[in-house]
Amino acid sequence: MSNHPPPPLPSTHHHHHHHHHQPPHITTTKATTQTPATATTSTTTSNREYRKGNWTIQETLTLITAKKLDDERRTKPSTSSPSKPGELRWKWVENYCWDHGCFRSQNQCNDKWDNLLRDYKKIRHYQSQILPQQQQQESSDQQQKQHLPSYWSMERHERKLHNLPTNMSPEVFEALSDVLQRRYNTQQQEQQQQQQPQQQQTSAGSIQQQQQQQQQKQLPTVSQSSEQLGVRRDQQAPEIEAPVTLSEDQSDSSETESSENQGSETKRKRVRKIGTSIMRSASVIAKTLKSCEEKKEKRHQEVMELEQRRLQLEETRNEVNRKGITDIVAAMTNLSGAIQSLIANHYDQT
Repeated sequence: MSNHPPPPLPSTHHHHHHHHHQPPHITTTKATTQTPATATTSTTTSNREYRKGNWTIQETLTLITAKKLDDERRTKPSTSSPSKPGELRWKWVENYCWDHGCFRSQNQCNDKWDNLLRDYKKIRHYQSQILPQQQQQESSDQQQKQHLPSYWSMERHERKLHNLPTNMSPEVFEALSDVLQRRYNTQQQEQQQQQQPQQQQTSAGSIQQQQQQQQQKQLPTVSQSSEQLGVRRDQQAPEIEAPVTLSEDQSDSSETESSENQGSETKRKRVRKIGTSIMRSASVIAKTLKSCEEKKEKRHQEVMELEQRRLQLEETRNEVNRKGITDIVAAMTNLSGAIQSLIANHYDQT
């Protein structure tokens, strides 16, 4: 895999999805306003029949390329100010994909991109837990981590056991890494460009302040003669210039240190942000599991209560049946006795 520092994870918020059928006035993207690499055709999009089903690797790579070109397109200064940049952005991606054999709608592209970022985040987090070979023998805890297999060496069922995406290909992962690394580098350049004027103002102010302090130290007292002033100034002329050069070197080193501190501070913030998101996700998972267990226990108690009621009803019904049979037998006995007494009375009369 690439040795570049991992780019910061993009926010996982979802874009607003628009209906597949766009209004008639949004039909084309003019090829004259784009470079040949990003040009799209001017065919109408109202009668497109979009492909359904699973994405192929070629379609996925086409989508990633479209997003990379879209990022480059949006970072360049443009005179146009669209009223709906999100809608036009994904419409542009759809047009690019359509021109390159990926017949998907802008909503499908948006959903697929969100899924790709989610899968990329899971795989990169898992791969970051695997220690390099030279560090696996340092402690027992790290020796346990060396048993974690690489994502790329696992079968589909093994990836599923680790709660990882099962169908991510190395080509797609590398393409995503390239896009996110470019986005990260662009953000870093913008931050440095914003910080350079401030650093230049700070260094210029420090140089001017050091010059003033040095000149105040080198000024002679009022009681000295004019000859002493001339000699003193001739001797001090090269000494006044020296602190300027020193201050410039110091300002350069301070700029380097500040940029290094800025980079390390950015890394620390990113690590803290990732750690916070992991802790938040773990807390949400724990709460969800606890809620599921509570619901399962409650459901079990309800099932037991229903079973107990069913047994009570069945026992009551059996008791009623037994009592009914006993009453019938008693009635039959009484009826038989009455019949026999009637027969006896009849014989006695005759």
